[in-house]
Amino acid sequence: MGYLRFLTKNRRFLSFGILIAFFSAFGQTFFIAVFGPEIRAEFGLSHGGFGGYYAIGTLTSGFCLIWAGKMIDRFDLRWVAAGVCTALILACANMALVPSAWALAPAIFALRLSGQGLMSHTAMTSMGRYFEAERGRAVSIAILGFPAGVAVFPGLAVWLISMFGWRMAWAAVAVALALFLIPLALWLLKGHGARHRFFLTQTATVQTDAPTASVRRQWTRAEVLRDPRFYLLCIAITAPSFISTGFFFHQAPLAAAKGWSLAWMASAFVAYTIGAIGANLAFGPLIDRFGARKLLPYYLYPLMLACLSIAVSSHHMAAMTLMFFMGLTSGSGQTLIGAAWPEFYGVMHLGAIRAMVMSMSVGASALSPLVVGWLIDRGVAMETIAIGFMIYLAVAIASILLALTRPEPIPDRVNEKGNMA
Repeated sequence: MGYLRFLTKNRRFLSFGILIAFFSAFGQTFFIAVFGPEIRAEFGLSHGGFGGYYAIGTLTSGFCLIWAGKMIDRFDLRWVAAGVCTALILACANMALVPSAWALAPAIFALRLSGQGLMSHTAMTSMGRYFEAERGRAVSIAILGFPAGVAVFPGLAVWLISMFGWRMAWAAVAVALALFLIPLALWLLKGHGARHRFFLTQTATVQTDAPTASVRRQWTRAEVLRDPRFYLLCIAITAPSFISTGFFFHQAPLAAAKGWSLAWMASAFVAYTIGAIGANLAFGPLIDRFGARKLLPYYLYPLMLACLSIAVSSHHMAAMTLMFFMGLTSGSGQTLIGAAWPEFYGVMHLGAIRAMVMSMSVGASALSPLVVGWLIDRGVAMETIAIGFMIYLAVAIASILLALTRPEPIPDRVNEKGNMA
């Protein structure tokens, strides 16, 4: 089925995925970082001080995501969506009311958990769970919400800050979300009850089909944690979060080191969006045709080229090259990873499994500003940091290849129907 026909047939549910991914932007690094100068100025914080509060809030949200993320396996998606959207609205309102520096960590925690964590998790898990043969297309379409947020919201934040100040900017976001986000999300989920009942019927049929049990095994989170392949894959999957966040968060010292203006760096985000959207649309049909497993080893190569451009060039077009190739890895990676976990571990406990992975990615995005900032403070050149990232990526690619060559572990116990006991 082509993209247009598939999108038309499933337009409401796919729009829900795009919507939730789009508004996850308010908890993402690229959006929060826009408010950094004003927040540091008001509370008298250094770059390191603000980064420290950011890391504390982000790491804590990552740990909590392990528990909160599995709620999507237990409750109706409509209730989950309403709850997650409400949490994001309250988090944005809380940012407008932060009284002092000590309150930044819990405020950032709320934004990161609700926005980057649960909004993204809800969008990707719902697409991966309720589509089978066309899972790649579904994930790739929903993921378009992420680069769209990158393209729209930083500029909107700059305008709101210039017009109303940083606190009122957060208040305006909270009010706007409260007025239409939850009603729109629930409207897009109209008829989801029938979809979920069909999903349960299909899953039950697969689980009682003994000849395909080895292929369709529905892993629990405890079983996944005993699988060595999971940890090999996570080495690779956390690499883009660590590297991209490092470049995003420290774009000012990167621009200074290369002789670029901050305005030029901001304009380079357009290249990121183009790369991400192009990769999203390209990889969806490829996943449906070849499977996510076969494509996984290749998605980190563009990020390797992004790091290479920083390591070898200070030309102003290197900023565009950096952003474009980071966008390629981001777009293809989000699509691939969203489709890969169901291929490896099934869909019955997908929320709990993805929550673990997202927790690791959030942790990587929290550590990156600290590690890279520490290196910059000690005089390590951006070129050297980029080379270090390339070595990290080489290890990550090798870990994917090793994971794909390892056999699937044999279940510990199998009952008389051929199911996991």
